[in-house]
Amino acid sequence: MILKGKVALITGTRSGIGKAIAERFAEEGAIVYANAREDNSIDSWAKAISRDFKTKVIPSYFDVTDHSTAKKKVLDIKKEQGQLDILVNNAGIVSYELLAMTSLEKLREMFEVNVVGMIHLMQIASRLMSRQKSGSIINISSIVGVQGVKGQLSYSATKGAVNALTKSAAKELASSNIRVNAIAPGMVETDRFKKVFEEKFSSRIEDIGMGRLAKPKEIANTCIFLGSNLSEYVSGQIIGVDGCTNF
Repeated sequence: MILKGKVALITGTRSGIGKAIAERFAEEGAIVYANAREDNSIDSWAKAISRDFKTKVIPSYFDVTDHSTAKKKVLDIKKEQGQLDILVNNAGIVSYELLAMTSLEKLREMFEVNVVGMIHLMQIASRLMSRQKSGSIINISSIVGVQGVKGQLSYSATKGAVNALTKSAAKELASSNIRVNAIAPGMVETDRFKKVFEEKFSSRIEDIGMGRLAKPKEIANTCIFLGSNLSEYVSGQIIGVDGCTNF
């Protein structure tokens, strides 16, 4: 129950890494506001997790690029709970194409979701956290934002931006005792990625020192560390969870 008494907002929880993070936060006692875009899409799951872990997992439906609604939802958390201790920016979109085939329209959309939406949520959350003089913001980045990779220039660019904004925000917010860190997963065994991996990247298993894909729960466990008081002197870090991957 390392997160007991803490209130968290986690974006992009319908599946994969985001869902695993929400489940682990609930397991560790947090009150979780679980975000998804599609109304009613996580209602039954949220009820089951709330029951299983004897806490509250509350669906929060909004698109991170709808800035007015996103702001209202964050302020609603403050009204309902009196605090917001943890923000996990996990919502994101991904693409796979070479530079020559990059769609500028898709690139702009990806930056809106992966970067602009993230920054806006950080703005709103940090204002609330600064009044509390405490808080932890966790941004989900990617190994490709650190190392780069052939065939994902657009996605790599957005995650490189996530790394840079994380470091800058950490420096700005440190005096308010707000920590800002990012997690850079390698290849993760989500339902969405497994199909892509088998079709396009199966040979890259040789690039992973540990010889396997990461489990979503392994990313979530690092979020537990960063959201808890165990990491109270850790800020401005990009933490790789990649099984020693080298593309």
